[in-house]
Amino acid sequence: MRLGTALTIGFTLVALTAVGACGSTEDGGDSATSSTAATGTTPADASGQPDASGPAGDDGGLPKASDTAAIADYLGRYTQCQSPATGDEYDNGHDGDAWGADESDDPAWAIQERAVCTDGSERPIALLSVSDMRKFQAAAKASGDRFLVGEDFAVVPVGDETIRSLQRSGLRFLACDPDLAVPSGFEKTPALVDGCALTDYVPE
Repeated sequence: MRLGTALTIGFTLVALTAVGACGSTEDGGDSATSSTAATGTTPADASGQPDASGPAGDDGGLPKASDTAAIADYLGRYTQCQSPATGDEYDNGHDGDAWGADESDDPAWAIQERAVCTDGSERPIALLSVSDMRKFQAAAKASGDRFLVGEDFAVVPVGDETIRSLQRSGLRFLACDPDLAVPSGFEKTPALVDGCALTDYVPE
C-alpha cells in the first residue's frame, strides 16, 4: 500500500492521523526505543494515549520533530524505519519509488528536508520535514496526494503493515476530499487549509 497519489493509493489504510488510534506493530524497529517497537508495545501515558515525548510534542497536540533524523527516531517507536538516508542518496539507488523526488525541490510544498527509510519489507517511507504546514497542506490539496501528518512533518509509508503500525503513533490523515464520510467513533477536525480535515480514519 502507498500514501500519495503518485505512489498509487491501492492499500487498505485504517484509522491513523488527527487523534490517536491503534493497530498492530512490525517487529524490531531501529531506534533508541527499538525494544518497545520489537515487543509491539507503545509508550503511553496514564490515559493510555501515545507518549509523544522526545521528538514529538507532549502537550496533547500532533507529534513534532526538529528534522528528518528525529522523524525517523519517532517512527521507530511504532514500526521499522531502517537505514535512513537523504532523499538524494536514496533516489540514486532506486527508481522513484519514494514520494517527493520532484516535490521536495518545489517551494510551493515548503519541504525543508526530505529523507527516506525502509520498513521491515524494505518498502520506502518518505520523511518530510515541513517549514510551513499551511503551504504544505495547500499543495497536498491541489495535488490530491495523501499524507500522514504531524505538526511540522509528514510521512508517506507504502507498506500496509507499516501503515497499520503507525495507527497508534498520533499522526493524522490529511483528508481534502469533501465527500469523505468519517464513520461513527472516529474524529475529524479542520486542517489548516479550507476544505481539508485531519482525521484518525483513513479510507480504503
